[in-house]
Amino acid sequence: MSRTWKVAAAQLGPVHLDTPREETLNRLIELLRSAALQGATLVVFPELAFTTFFARHLFDNPTCLNAFFEHDTNISEASSTKRLFEEAQRLCVDICVGYAEQTPEGRAFNSAIYYSAQLDQVVAKYRKVHIPGTREPHPDLAVINHLEKRYFEPGDLGFEAFRAPRSRQNADGEDDVIMGMLICNDRRWPEAWRCYGLQGVELILCGYNTPAYNPYFWGMSKLMSPEMARSTAVTQHKLVMQANSYMNSCFSIAAGKAGLEDGRYELIAGSCIVGPEGQILAEAVTADDEVVCAEIDLDECRPGKENIFNFAQHRRVEAYQRVVDQVGVTQAGPGNMKG
Repeated sequence: MSRTWKVAAAQLGPVHLDTPREETLNRLIELLRSAALQGATLVVFPELAFTTFFARHLFDNPTCLNAFFEHDTNISEASSTKRLFEEAQRLCVDICVGYAEQTPEGRAFNSAIYYSAQLDQVVAKYRKVHIPGTREPHPDLAVINHLEKRYFEPGDLGFEAFRAPRSRQNADGEDDVIMGMLICNDRRWPEAWRCYGLQGVELILCGYNTPAYNPYFWGMSKLMSPEMARSTAVTQHKLVMQANSYMNSCFSIAAGKAGLEDGRYELIAGSCIVGPEGQILAEAVTADDEVVCAEIDLDECRPGKENIFNFAQHRRVEAYQRVVDQVGVTQAGPGNMKG
């Protein structure tokens, strides 16, 4: 049975602080329709897809902040978002979409869900684990803030792979795809990818909102020009998608927001689809609304999983204890010669 699949990353151009929610939702639906016309049956949308990247702003009014969150436990049924899911079901296209989640208990997460059009239900949820930025704004008003730690808790669902049918013909489960979700900064942490790789993942889905210039946030040289910072951020983005796809023998889809928001906040483009050999199969050519499509053959994951990255044969867990025991850096001591 063929395991080819037409997939897409739906890149979203600027969404401003005052952009009406309905306008953004309409744009997401148009991207979905465009992807479907190109034959895609899976579309990945960006992190926090329904709003601007509000975590760059300081909100003193809880009511203003709450407007950026989804409060329904099932966003596929929520009045503010359900039109996207209804259209996905009509088109028979699965979607992965990021959003700001507030639970009934008042907890806040940067989340993503996977909706299966065939099953007409959300089959998996992921909450961003690696929350970057700070809780408090920077005292220098010229600095662009990144206040994700103020607004979101670290995710509590772990890195759990899931299965979903690729089409109506495969809805019996015999050819389900093994997938995992990451959000933005998570893609920079190889431990997250390896957790999925150890579950046999074939496809990683990742939405992001990555600033093009924010030297205080990234730790870049303060002397770096905006042009150099943008180029470096795009290079690093592609690097982690390509390297980790290769090291876990899986495909990956990265969908981002892009362009200049509110006349000041630039986000990188670079939405792309990557193969298990680390090659970029398709990528965005604009910094605006754009669909990036590629046909992938999931069987191409097998050579890497069965050979160079055959974990059962080659992993040496007895040598990796430091990875799970230690958080900060412990400086290396004198040379250690044994044997």
